[in-house]
Amino acid sequence: MSRYKLFLLLSFVVAWLLAAYHPTYPHDWLLENYLVFLFVPIILISGRYLKLSNLSYTLITIFMILHVIGSHYTYAEVPFGYTLQHWLGASRNMYDRLVHFSFGFLLAYPIREVFMRVAHSKGFWSFYLPLDLTLSFSAVYELIEWWTARSVDPAAGLAFLGSQGDVWDAQKDMGSAGLGALIAMIITAIIIAYYDKNFWKDFRASFSLDKRDEPLGETRLKKLIKAKTKKLIQ
Repeated sequence: MSRYKLFLLLSFVVAWLLAAYHPTYPHDWLLENYLVFLFVPIILISGRYLKLSNLSYTLITIFMILHVIGSHYTYAEVPFGYTLQHWLGASRNMYDRLVHFSFGFLLAYPIREVFMRVAHSKGFWSFYLPLDLTLSFSAVYELIEWWTARSVDPAAGLAFLGSQGDVWDAQKDMGSAGLGALIAMIITAIIIAYYDKNFWKDFRASFSLDKRDEPLGETRLKKLIKAKTKKLIQ
């Protein structure tokens, strides 16, 4: 691990320890941190196989710190959220919206890096797939919130849900994440287009098919059956 990545890890650990000290609602803090306990080890272990850029790890760390701050107060009661509420003239604490927006804005680029390096996506798909996956993850999280709120103590579930009386809270959260990812990918595309003279060529090429390409479905299945049958006969 490089010094910079160690600095990021230590920064997150310090933020997590501070957030874990006398949280406003201990039961909600635990619920919010289940995903931290799951994904931080995954990030550390996967880093031995796929080392992301310093930029990606920085964006991930910032998001994780924003999340643990929310876990300390609960998303609906973070002090800065009331400041945002005042600035935006909103009727509710806006920290929840900020973090959902940040989920898309900060994590879309690391997701893009994984798609490009592992799945070798390029051109249009290297920008669209991170947006698509961000929205998918956001939807899964909303389902987790719904299931958790139904399964735990009502007070803890309400704090974890953080809907603040808004019946469209889940949809707005997903929309915020999608908007953040869209803005991140637009900014990324503009920067790459400015510096890479082959940007538009690669963008158009991402819609073309390889000469060896063929339909899947029944076409591919027939070939697999034929190959399997031939192997059994031999």
